[in-house]
Amino acid sequence: MLADGEFNRRSLLRGAAVLAGTAGLLGRAVPALADSGDALFKAGRFEEAGRAYEEILKRDPRNLPAARGRGYVGLLGNRFADAEKYLKMAVALAPGDKDASYLLADCYIRQDKFAQSVPHWKAAGEDNYAKWFAAVRGAGYQIHGESARVPLTQLDPTPLVEASVNGGPAKRFSFYTGAPNLSLSASVAKEAGLVPVASQKVDFEGGSVWGHYGILESFKLGGIELRNVPVGWSATESGENVGTDNDGLIGTWVFYHLLTTFDYAGRRLILRRRTPSTARQVRAAAIRAGAKPLPLWLAREQYMHSTGTFTGADGSRTGVVGVNLGGGNEIAAGLVGETAKQLGIRTDHDRQIGTFAQSHPAVVYPCYPKEIRLGNAAAQQIYCYTNPNQKVNVPLPFGTGFNTLGWFSHAFWKPYNITVDFTDMNLYIAQGPAT
Repeated sequence: MLADGEFNRRSLLRGAAVLAGTAGLLGRAVPALADSGDALFKAGRFEEAGRAYEEILKRDPRNLPAARGRGYVGLLGNRFADAEKYLKMAVALAPGDKDASYLLADCYIRQDKFAQSVPHWKAAGEDNYAKWFAAVRGAGYQIHGESARVPLTQLDPTPLVEASVNGGPAKRFSFYTGAPNLSLSASVAKEAGLVPVASQKVDFEGGSVWGHYGILESFKLGGIELRNVPVGWSATESGENVGTDNDGLIGTWVFYHLLTTFDYAGRRLILRRRTPSTARQVRAAAIRAGAKPLPLWLAREQYMHSTGTFTGADGSRTGVVGVNLGGGNEIAAGLVGETAKQLGIRTDHDRQIGTFAQSHPAVVYPCYPKEIRLGNAAAQQIYCYTNPNQKVNVPLPFGTGFNTLGWFSHAFWKPYNITVDFTDMNLYIAQGPAT
């Protein structure tokens, strides 16, 4: 499990959310340097890892893992020129390397270069994604409007906002940064006249449903409208809605096209165009409010990460953590089993909780860290859970390939407003409602 409620990239949240390894070296190996670069990367020391990979490539320009690793470092920080340079190098060295092709395809869709992503999705074995992005005609994610303040009509158990699909009446949408694309319920997709350009049957919670991919003409959140948007929807075998809690789900792809403040304390989403000017204004306001810039990394299409700290009876650890905004969960954070065990975090093993992770059953246990912290935002002795079977590191293609201590979840954010800046790749967390 990557995080609470997250599905793997071949499952439903990949294309239609439930609603409403390393290859062998080419050429001469440089084991000491290669080991160093990979170790730094796995430890979340990404800039150092990037420099180590560059040193490897100076000595051995045909070193596939170093080229792919250096490209991935660039992609984590949305430094697209770097990412393209090294991932193209990796693909040229090994056209059959699915991980390099997958990362390069992701690099292109983050820039809305959908046509360029298509051959790389195919090479990565993602034929439905290839068909989906090949179907985009003209510029995707066209933004109309300058800003919007969209009230949360509900905070618990899952935050909801109202949005319009193709100019229709308001629909209830949840949001979750553990999901990639914008998704609709089957009934809303039918109402909007959507026709799938690709479909797949996927496993879900002990059964199966159909995930469909298409292109939506218009999606409007308050004063912000997005046009020509890749969208997914899910349906039962009979074509009915999979769930009834909402009409759709807004994933990270929508948010990384905007400058978004998740104003939990003020119970709203604040959406702005992503421009250097708005980024400077928001950055200045966040710093005045006492928020310091935290690093932001984006892995595997949608998974946001930063640096956080967990503290237990046996000490503290600071490292890479997942940042999950939205969704529905009563916990403030989730911890991988090793983190809870090593830090001596109080865990109630007598009260196991049956849940789902990556659309499959999982067993977790309540736990209570002495403190969890992201920058100036912190909580003490707060309810979390730990999964003893969750690994610290899951390699590509099913994981991020780097170590994480755990993730921060819905309940943690309630006293704060959180601004996610995908231009400068920073995260800002400030106490109270946003101004």
